[in-house]
Amino acid sequence: MTDGHLPDEALARLVRAEAGKIAALLTRRIGDFDIAEEAVQDAIVAALRTWRRDGVPANPGGWLALAARRRAIDRLRRRTRGETLVRMLADEPSAGEPDDRLAMLFACCHPALAPETRLALTLRAVLGLTTGQIARAFLVPEATLAQRIVRGKRKIVSAGISLTVPDGADMPSRLDDVLTVTYLAYNAGYLAAHASPAAELAEDAVWLADLICAQLPREPEALGLLALLLLLQSRAGTRLDAEGALVPLNEQDRSSWDGAMIARAQRILARAAAHHRPGRYQLQAALAACHADAPSARATDWLQILTLYDLLLRYDGSPIVRLNRAVALAEVEGPELALHEVEALALELDGYYLLHATRGELLSRLDRVNEAHDANLRAYELATHESETLLLERRLGSRGGRR
Repeated sequence: MTDGHLPDEALARLVRAEAGKIAALLTRRIGDFDIAEEAVQDAIVAALRTWRRDGVPANPGGWLALAARRRAIDRLRRRTRGETLVRMLADEPSAGEPDDRLAMLFACCHPALAPETRLALTLRAVLGLTTGQIARAFLVPEATLAQRIVRGKRKIVSAGISLTVPDGADMPSRLDDVLTVTYLAYNAGYLAAHASPAAELAEDAVWLADLICAQLPREPEALGLLALLLLLQSRAGTRLDAEGALVPLNEQDRSSWDGAMIARAQRILARAAAHHRPGRYQLQAALAACHADAPSARATDWLQILTLYDLLLRYDGSPIVRLNRAVALAEVEGPELALHEVEALALELDGYYLLHATRGELLSRLDRVNEAHDANLRAYELATHESETLLLERRLGSRGGRR
């Protein structure tokens, strides 16, 4: 054992670095995702309990792998067909064993699975989070989350989903599924308070995007997502104020943004662009880079941002992208034209708080104070995150919400 005891955050990083690799290796060796994943989760629980008490072993990955193998053997011995597999697992894995984490990730993100199931399985099997940790991060009952994971594992078995990385014509769509799950994991922690379970999800998602790029270094959209998440994460410390209210981008302290992280993201984005295969994550990263490049909110190159949104619409014509484009349009052409664009989205986004918050901001800039107040009130009623409601309360307190 090591001399010291690590805080839970450091223990979580150790587990994250090893859990997916071990689960993927066990699955490949025994052909049973369910047993492998449960064995790793049992080992994680045992590791956290033991390491908190006794300290971290000199080889934490080896400790975790051995514990998982023993638990897999115990489970296999309960099955009549398990003797051959038990003998396979009894052999020590060789140093040259391949890293199957990416294959495991593709299995967890298979299109046969429901989107929410893909996310839960990825966090559990690839990142090594326990069911309780995932449930707390998403504010759902642990029993509900556990049932979702069980259904997902059964689907993997019944559908014959293999632990392989697709190639050829299947790769673009399958990779997009994987990147989407990674992005969703980041968004789940985007607005969370520092050091909360949900905030750790954002860090985990950045780590996962890094893993994908390490194994698929020639996939520009994977590089684009990593660059995007790094740029977003670079300003994580300025996203909320001392009271937990959301701080709009133009009011954030740019001197507190992580310059090293921004520089790394820009290098990765340049690598992606060199492939000349643009996509939605690369364009979103380019948009985030425009904000990172501006020394102040006033110096933001809004014309470039508007141009990038026009390009993004070719790859993602969703109403959310069109709403974000309207924000840029307001800075280039003025609030009146932008308001027309926002109101054209009313039917599609009526239940989305940010439509009404954006509309309230534009109305305020046009001195239509009462209408702005009504729009902000509607946004407040729809907002689901405390940081958003605190910001909207302040806007409502100024009647029209004008800043």
